[in-house]
Amino acid sequence: MRWWETRNDDLFDPSPPRACVRACVRTYVPTYVHASVRPSPCQVLCFYSHTASLSMDGDPGTSLLAQNLLNCLCVTDPVQQVQLVKKAGTLLVDLKEDASPPNPLLVACLETLAIMYTSLQAKNPLKKAVASTLCSVPAWLQESAVVCLSARLFDCFSTLGPDHYPHLTDCVTSCLDGFPIGRSIISMVLKFLQKALSEYLQMNRNLAGCHVAQAQLMQSCLAAVKASMLVVQRSQEPIRASLWTFPSQCPLQDILIELLHCHTQILMEEDLLQVVQSTAGMAVVVLIRIMLGNGDRLAEVVKVDPSTPQWLKESCAGLYQRKRPSAVSLYLCHGTLAMLTWRDDSLGSQGDRLLLLVPRMLISLDTSVKESSTAMVVARVLTLWSGAALERLQGLSWTSTLREALRGGSELTTCLLEHAHTQWEHPLDGVRHQTRALFQNLLRLHQMCVGTSDLALDHFVVELTQSLMGLEWHVRGKYGSLGCLVEHFGARHLLALDSQLPARLLSLMGDQTLAPYASDLLEKLFVSHKAELSERKEKVPDWIDQWHLTWITPLLEVLCQAQMDETTYILDYFLPKLLRCSPSSLGHMVQALLNMPSCTKGRIPGSRGALGALMTCLRAARSQGVLCPTTDGLWGGMVPLSLLRQALVHTHDQVTVVVQFNAFHRSTESVSSQEMDLIRHFLPWSLNSQSPGGRQQTVSLLKKLLWRMNDSAQLMRKRLGRGKTYDGGQEDQRTLEMYQAFLCWLCEMLFQAVFAGASYTTCLTSLQLLGLVAEIFTFSAESDGFALGESVSCAYAQTVLHCLASNFLEVKQLASTLLRKLPPPAVGLEGPDRMQLLLKVALDLSSSTKPFDSVTAAHLINLLVHLEGIPEALERCAQEQGASIQLPSPAVLRVSQASTLERNTLSVVQFLLRCLWTEVAQAELSLLRAAATCPLYGRTHCITASLQQLDTRNLFLRAEWKRVVSELIDVSYRMSEVVSPVVQSSSPEGLIPMDTDSETSAGLQRILQEIQPQDTNNFFTEARELNAQMSRAIGSPDLRSCCKVCICFLGGSSERYRVTAQMVLVCCWRSMKEVCMLLGQLCQAMPLEIRETQKDGVITEEQVEGVGRYFREQLLQSRHRGAFELAYVGFVHLTDMLCRSGSQTLQQLPKLWLKEVLEQVKSSDPSSKLCATRRSAGIPFYIQALLSSEPKSSSCSLLKATMKELIGLAIPPCPLPTGHSTVPQVHALNILRALYRDTRLGENIVPFVSEGMQAAVLGFTSPVWAVRNSSTLLFSTLITRIFGVKKGKDEHSKKNRMTGREFFTRFPALYPFLLQQLKEAAETVDSDSGQVKLHPSLFLLLLILGRLYPSPMDGSSSPLGLASFRPFIIKCGHSAVYRTREMAARALVPFVLVTKVPSIIQTLLKELPLESGPKCQQNHIHGTLLQVLHLLHSYQKDTHRPHSDGQENDIAIVLQPYLWLATRQNPCLVTRASLLDLLWTLCGSQLWPGLTKLREETLAILMDSELFASGSLPATSPGATQYFLSLARVATSASIERPELWGVGSRGPLLLTCLLQCPQYEVRQLVLDVALEALEKETGDSSSSHHISSLLRNISHMLTSMALHETHPPCLAKVLLVLSSLSLTSVLPWRDGISVLTDAEVLKRLLALAEDSPHSVELHCAVLTLTSQLIVHLAESGFQSVVQVIVLHWGTLVTRCCTDEEPVEVKLMAAEVLVKATPSLLANSTLPLRLVDTVALWRSLFTLLQDEDQDVRDRASRFATMVPAQLLLADGVVPWTGVCSSVALELGVGLLCQLFRVWGQVSTGVFILADWLLGDAALEREPEEMASLDEDFLFEKGELNLWAEPLKWARLLHRHLSCLLRLLGVGEVSRGQLDELSSRAESRAQATGWSLQALPPLPQFSCTAEHERLTVLSERTMIAQKKI
Repeated sequence: MRWWETRNDDLFDPSPPRACVRACVRTYVPTYVHASVRPSPCQVLCFYSHTASLSMDGDPGTSLLAQNLLNCLCVTDPVQQVQLVKKAGTLLVDLKEDASPPNPLLVACLETLAIMYTSLQAKNPLKKAVASTLCSVPAWLQESAVVCLSARLFDCFSTLGPDHYPHLTDCVTSCLDGFPIGRSIISMVLKFLQKALSEYLQMNRNLAGCHVAQAQLMQSCLAAVKASMLVVQRSQEPIRASLWTFPSQCPLQDILIELLHCHTQILMEEDLLQVVQSTAGMAVVVLIRIMLGNGDRLAEVVKVDPSTPQWLKESCAGLYQRKRPSAVSLYLCHGTLAMLTWRDDSLGSQGDRLLLLVPRMLISLDTSVKESSTAMVVARVLTLWSGAALERLQGLSWTSTLREALRGGSELTTCLLEHAHTQWEHPLDGVRHQTRALFQNLLRLHQMCVGTSDLALDHFVVELTQSLMGLEWHVRGKYGSLGCLVEHFGARHLLALDSQLPARLLSLMGDQTLAPYASDLLEKLFVSHKAELSERKEKVPDWIDQWHLTWITPLLEVLCQAQMDETTYILDYFLPKLLRCSPSSLGHMVQALLNMPSCTKGRIPGSRGALGALMTCLRAARSQGVLCPTTDGLWGGMVPLSLLRQALVHTHDQVTVVVQFNAFHRSTESVSSQEMDLIRHFLPWSLNSQSPGGRQQTVSLLKKLLWRMNDSAQLMRKRLGRGKTYDGGQEDQRTLEMYQAFLCWLCEMLFQAVFAGASYTTCLTSLQLLGLVAEIFTFSAESDGFALGESVSCAYAQTVLHCLASNFLEVKQLASTLLRKLPPPAVGLEGPDRMQLLLKVALDLSSSTKPFDSVTAAHLINLLVHLEGIPEALERCAQEQGASIQLPSPAVLRVSQASTLERNTLSVVQFLLRCLWTEVAQAELSLLRAAATCPLYGRTHCITASLQQLDTRNLFLRAEWKRVVSELIDVSYRMSEVVSPVVQSSSPEGLIPMDTDSETSAGLQRILQEIQPQDTNNFFTEARELNAQMSRAIGSPDLRSCCKVCICFLGGSSERYRVTAQMVLVCCWRSMKEVCMLLGQLCQAMPLEIRETQKDGVITEEQVEGVGRYFREQLLQSRHRGAFELAYVGFVHLTDMLCRSGSQTLQQLPKLWLKEVLEQVKSSDPSSKLCATRRSAGIPFYIQALLSSEPKSSSCSLLKATMKELIGLAIPPCPLPTGHSTVPQVHALNILRALYRDTRLGENIVPFVSEGMQAAVLGFTSPVWAVRNSSTLLFSTLITRIFGVKKGKDEHSKKNRMTGREFFTRFPALYPFLLQQLKEAAETVDSDSGQVKLHPSLFLLLLILGRLYPSPMDGSSSPLGLASFRPFIIKCGHSAVYRTREMAARALVPFVLVTKVPSIIQTLLKELPLESGPKCQQNHIHGTLLQVLHLLHSYQKDTHRPHSDGQENDIAIVLQPYLWLATRQNPCLVTRASLLDLLWTLCGSQLWPGLTKLREETLAILMDSELFASGSLPATSPGATQYFLSLARVATSASIERPELWGVGSRGPLLLTCLLQCPQYEVRQLVLDVALEALEKETGDSSSSHHISSLLRNISHMLTSMALHETHPPCLAKVLLVLSSLSLTSVLPWRDGISVLTDAEVLKRLLALAEDSPHSVELHCAVLTLTSQLIVHLAESGFQSVVQVIVLHWGTLVTRCCTDEEPVEVKLMAAEVLVKATPSLLANSTLPLRLVDTVALWRSLFTLLQDEDQDVRDRASRFATMVPAQLLLADGVVPWTGVCSSVALELGVGLLCQLFRVWGQVSTGVFILADWLLGDAALEREPEEMASLDEDFLFEKGELNLWAEPLKWARLLHRHLSCLLRLLGVGEVSRGQLDELSSRAESRAQATGWSLQALPPLPQFSCTAEHERLTVLSERTMIAQKKI
């Protein structure tokens, strides 16, 4: 019973209404305040007095009303209360008017209603009923009701404290909505609100650090501000009347001034939430407008004006300061726009002035806004302004000045467009969305200003469109802006500028970041285009065909030809929208795809082909409702069933997924037999899919189908259960039977799939689907629906149970969940013996030295704790172990109300805890013993896992749990003390040597002495030396023998353990991990005991503080990364709990701990225990956890204060004081790096990016290496934070860069800093003296500036102009450091406008010397040429460059005098190469075909160079390689890439020959790369002139000679690839100079080359490709006897390339070779090779089809498309398109069996398949060998194939072997061979049986790998024995 429900004679008199009073108090008083606020005695007395007054006498009507209210107060049912209050309203209406004042009883009734109304919560339904009753008061009683309500409010305002302010504020707000507040209470309400706001501000200052309390206070403050604004708005007329009637004596004016002062204080407070300040800004505008009488002078508020009244300046102190915070101006602008009406003339003549002032104020904030949240407000306010401007123009009071200012092209509009361009790429989606809305409104404003003329021809619109089209496509804002243009001006406007726009946008849909934006733009385009064409259908009858040609044709081409991953987002975003726009286009799509050649002849490798595209379109149409269900079959009968079956086994998962199930909109629609047949056909093949997305979609779609089956079955049973006959009764019954059969098949198939040796993906998918079946239908035999429990046999359940031993956590979790849903008798866990055995195994696994065994133990224990009898089983286990473990009596536990789970969990935790105490004691004696026998972490993990599944909110055994938690915390501390010396060592890895000799043992003791926690940071001052005395002591014989005993024989027993360094380290850091996870779980999950309020908790505040201190010690002292990272995870759990706890002491801890650690960091010196190496180890993690616990909705005061401290440490004062330590700076830089990387801090960290960048750049100038290293890491992190993660392979791509304007607008503080630093760095660049002078931070500066790029949307109005950087960057190009010159050239590009590039190039070229001389500085020349080259590259790539008006000729003319730099007159080869690169860029571009003269001069320079003319140049000369490569680029451009442009004519082959004969291999490699690229383009372009092929055929003799004599492996590989790309008729006969080689000699030389180059993957693949083509070519013409012997070596090579040890590239090439050899070698009916060799090739193909790499399997599965037509199976299973590897494997074995029959080798085929069935000898590895492997390598599992399933392969062979046996005749099998196979199988079976019997009990858990291996071997042998 609560305190207000107790009997108290002072409070309640023993009177009749007493029960009513208690009911009233219980019903109303506790509900009107927050849960943490109790009603005061005065409130209770108030209820009592009014209840007693309802008992007085009165007239009948009033008495009836009073009695009704009394009854309402007595009842507790909420529904009855509402009914009685409504009845009271009816009684009030029925009261008759009395001339005299209302009698006391009636007044008491009204007062009771007022008390009820003000006491109830706002969302209480009873309050709404009371409000309705008060509103129905007759007119003659309304004044009395208002008086009563006012009196009640006044009483509450004057008596209640701050805890009740939120409720009173809600009362005020609700009163304003339903009651006419009179003039008399306005001042009272405003006075209360002013009082509340004042106290809120004071409370906020006192609650610093209490985030939960601050968050609640902010909500209360926001409600008060809104209420004050609402009161003033609703009472404008009374307030104005009072102010203007008594202007000097009005008390209301003083209240309003005080209220205005409160709102001003809110605006000036920086630590308040933005929403509160924004609302206060609106309130300020409302108050000032009412007090001034109009809005004419509101501009004075937005912009400080000296003419403002003095009283307003005094009341709004701070608003009229010129240096007021920028946020104040922002919120005032927002309030002005939001609270004023712009359409009418209420603002007077100053409305336009105010409207034009606001955007200028907002744009001026661009360079001062740091926080992203503030940028969001700026964007929202600008959008609000644009809406207000539209309203203003729609009115009648705007002026021509306003119209001109808002017109496109004006100064204001230009500034706003530049602002929009800057914010397009903002990280916040909200900012980008608001920017798009602003852009759209600017277009509307322009449209309204210029009238209704053809805007598509408007100069502003045309220029804007061209600028937008010139932007790069990675700019996300481009899509939204173009979409706005489409909405206003139509799609034809853009399609006229770029007819390839649809195809271009579709090509961008492969990028996940751009796909949503591109799809939105595409939708607007095709919708608008269709509407435009349909309007002209009378003039253009075939308009729909034009629309299809524009939109459908590019889509189908992309779907058929593009790679699968490139079209994923087209299916998700674009295709559904297109079908919704034009449903009738589906027929056109289907017909076009069916008619495509690729639909019948194959597809492009890697694409889905026409079949996949067809299925994709059909599914999208069905999901959008375009394709309606019909009785014609699936997909409306548009596609034959055979095509669907082929699509279901397609190579790619995406194709199979889209056609798996027919999508239906009605969940009760029955599943057809065709659908179930398709699932039976598809599902077994797809269980082993390696695609996570494909598996997820398969499970999702099957889930929908099962739910549909369940819903439709319920509907059919409902119809059948009515007992009435109807037409479809028999059909429903037949459908239910089909459902039953299908579900039984599904369950059995899935249970059978989880066999021994099943792959991870098969187990995962099967268990997921079985879980769905259990969830939807259940496996209970008593189910009213489908009795699926009968499908679960004991063997199936045990198979699922054994999945708990899987190495994959997901499989364990799914199996554990499924086991609880299976029938208990099938699982068989409830038997005492079975339970005891499993529990013993689980306990044994919990102390295993294998980390994954402890996870298995945890899942077993979590499964068993749900059963009765666990405490007894634990007692028996303790007795068997001989341990004295005291557990609570099971009988005592059963007496409590605790659940079985809680009781069992308590017993298990106590048992494990006792075991853990014992093991910790052993570890304290010998850590080596613990690592070898009981590594601690297993028990701890099981305890944590047991607690995780327990509902700790509803614990009954709290006293016992409290003791257990206390012990768990104590044992965790003890464990940590044991392992801390290792994880806190300066070198925790590799502590324990593996050798046992005396010298190594001595080293062990030396290390163990070192790792004591005495590490310091002395490495900053002096080197650390080993204690010489200790070294001598270790050498003593006694100590050596002791060490040897510790390593070899742990303990007194003779058992020997091998303790490796890995085992000790794993034991220590995993123990530390589990300790941290356990402590974090305890603090987060266990109920907290708070001293003041909550006494029944489990964990105390002191314990939580102790855990926090523990985490602090671990994070600040641990050296092992795994240890402190995992301690960080546990500490995060703790900090999250601290913020949510109800204890103010705990809420203050993060702030206190943060202050302490920052003080330690500031006072760090070389003797500090804080680790300054290893990137400050755990210190950044510690601070990260503390800062990330701060609520996101708070003001982030801790983050701001911490960043200020850290940046102050990271940027030390200059000059440094004497004796200054750099350790704090190192710590600060490392901590800053971690904070900038933390994604949870989000955009809150962005305001400090500028300061962090300054710290990184300045830190690079430090003479201390540690500071420079940390600065480098911080700089790298900031680059990622600013420019985002790498979005492409090319780091210089514009996707990884930012425009200069956007960069300096977002980080304005970096503009002066970078400019000053660059100026200082440029002054040190002087290569004239020949000395290298490199400014330390120059590299960083150029790297930042090089990340910027120019944009056509950049304007010139920004104060952050980029031109200031240009001269310093150009000067940096004169550096003597090559890398600096390169970076300076790249950094110059963004600082030159595209229109200025030609002139700047000419200016730079004129700085070059006209002739060679002693004053020529080659560094200057090289830097200038590099800058010209980069500018030229950028200019050519820029799509927005101006049209060429002879500018290239101007550049050529300027360049003409400096061509000597590319000739031999220039002694520097580097500058020669640079000028040649410049000439190659100019002359090789098709943009400038008119440079004929310059090309001729370039060719002359080329022919006169050392590469072609006489004269030698040593290869070792500086820059020689670069020079030759530049010459080669020019030559390849002239001879291979663009010969028609250069006009080389017959000189082309000569140039190519000279290049291929060049001694420098780099030149040869470059030429071959260009040739290969040209050949690939020529192959893909059917309209090509085949110039490169004919050119290479002309020099084929030279290529064949190179293939035999090339010494550089990469060049040799490329030569072979070029020869492979040519037709063999042009290569053969093979020539080596003047001699001709035979085919046998060629093959022998190539195969020898393959044998000699096993380590060069590229060369190996090239040799394999060319030799295979030669073999296939010779096979078609018939092998000669000499060649046939060599072919055998080729077969051996191919077989070797298919093994698991080979790289993926080699296996891919081998698969390609086998696929191409299928028709001529593998599937040739004439058997060109020997049978054994052909079978070996087939076996290699089958090996590749079972390879772990999916690309290899997909490549190998293409052989099915190469099978000759005459060998196709009769049932047509072999499709014309690619199939998945599982189906391909089935088809391949079947095809081989068919070939055995064609070759007449059926008997031989039987023995071959039987031999494959028995398996390899590798499977017979001895158990001792396996155990040795596991012992030596803790985590090494050997060679694993996670996809192959040996048992499934054996069953496949068994099926086909049975078919072959049926074809055998009598006497066709050799008896001797049969006896040999039988003997082999029998010996294998005996050995396997003995090995299985030797395993321990339940080997599935204790010896999982060995048991699985033996089980697979046993079943394979058993299958073979049956057939032999």
